[in-house]
Amino acid sequence: MRKMTNKRQFKTIDEYIEIFPQNVQSILEKVRQIILKTAPEAEETITYGIPSFKLKGRSLVYFAAWKRHISLYPVPLGDEAFQKELSPNVGGKGTVRFRLHKPFPYDLVEKIVKFLLKEYIE
Repeated sequence: MRKMTNKRQFKTIDEYIEIFPQNVQSILEKVRQIILKTAPEAEETITYGIPSFKLKGRSLVYFAAWKRHISLYPVPLGDEAFQKELSPNVGGKGTVRFRLHKPFPYDLVEKIVKFLLKEYIE
């Protein structure tokens, strides 16, 4: 499956988001705002051609839009209940995938970022 981007090199998250259809832009912007609210000290960057957030120079979380889903990377460890909640969305290589044809689970995105932040601090 191919990413919904062209071969452009993005300098900002705004540049990345603006190339997508409006409905996808809205989701990406809300995901971005959740990350910023949950980890207000995180720095916005582009890494590997996709939006990423770093704390003190270390990567915290990435997100990307694809043709049929939006992904967050990496998958946090969390507890057993959290892993069960994540399991329908976990893809390969440490990826959480949220299908675009389903209601977007913004609350789960916030939980993921909280767990990643907790793992980062520990």
